[in-house]
Amino acid sequence: MQVTIRFTDQLIFVPDSAPYDEAGAVIEFRGIVRGLERGAKIGGLLYELYEPMAERVLRRIVEELGAEYPCLAFLVVHRHGLVPVGETSIYVRIEALHRTEAIRMLEVFMNRLKTEVPIWKSGSVPC
Repeated sequence: MQVTIRFTDQLIFVPDSAPYDEAGAVIEFRGIVRGLERGAKIGGLLYELYEPMAERVLRRIVEELGAEYPCLAFLVVHRHGLVPVGETSIYVRIEALHRTEAIRMLEVFMNRLKTEVPIWKSGSVPC
């Protein structure tokens, strides 16, 4: 499986690359910053990360999941710094032979990302 992991403090632009010829499913997910955090209006979220460790943990998770949910390619791009309301904080694209593997891999990946990867919402900014 081809694995690509990127971090950026800029807007996330969805790559134009064509899926593998063998791919029967391409799953894309965008996590968008909402305008409410714990019931209060916000203007954005601040994300912090420890990049070398975050990349290592993400790669380990993807490799473990790839053994259970065989896929062709996995791309994750995560923002850090200030991410304003309405912008994408995380983008994930999974290419697989079949939809079942891709959908399941995405769900488990996002759950593990929240609990295992050293990326933190360090705060919010007011409107």
